[in-house]
Amino acid sequence: MTGLRERKKQRTRDALVVAAHELFVTQGYETTTVDQIAEAVDVSQRTFFRYFANKEEVALFVQDMVERFYYEAVCARPAGEAPLECLRNTLDDIWDDVGAAVEEITPIDLHLKMCQVIEMTPALLAARLRHSLLLEEKLVQEMARRTGVDADKDPRPRVLVAAFTGVTLTASRQWSMRNDASLAMAREVTRDYLAQLGPALCADWTRQS
Repeated sequence: MTGLRERKKQRTRDALVVAAHELFVTQGYETTTVDQIAEAVDVSQRTFFRYFANKEEVALFVQDMVERFYYEAVCARPAGEAPLECLRNTLDDIWDDVGAAVEEITPIDLHLKMCQVIEMTPALLAARLRHSLLLEEKLVQEMARRTGVDADKDPRPRVLVAAFTGVTLTASRQWSMRNDASLAMAREVTRDYLAQLGPALCADWTRQS
């Protein structure tokens, strides 16, 4: 019985996410109200607040899920893997699984459009950056744990994670604002940007490749 109840709750939650994202995409985040989201799913405002504290939480729900998925996958990587390779390989290895997890909640096209809304909405962009900073700190501690260093004394975990997350956020910004955005294109752009991380830091830019 509990299983059935939990599945029903998940369906309601996912329906609220989809309805909210459709409204945010079509009429904008700021002008969309909680009442409109609840009405689109035929539930009460009270029901909405059982699942989400506010509009920001429902707007960033999928993004937060993806970040949790990524962090858990990093923690599960084999011991001894070089820190940068750990971060990069995790992203590459879970890409398809993340896409499938997103699609269980919302259509991919809607998710990609919602990424654009986040980039174009100052309040959501600021919130997303706050969430990314929280993830960044968790990744710093995980890199420190895996390598046996003290992140408070050794700056390398913070430098690495800052560079990596900065590149992935920049890549996300680039692909999400394109009209032909797709998961395949997002993966290609992200891979290309991460491949340039080392050369951008170390290579002689005055030499043509």
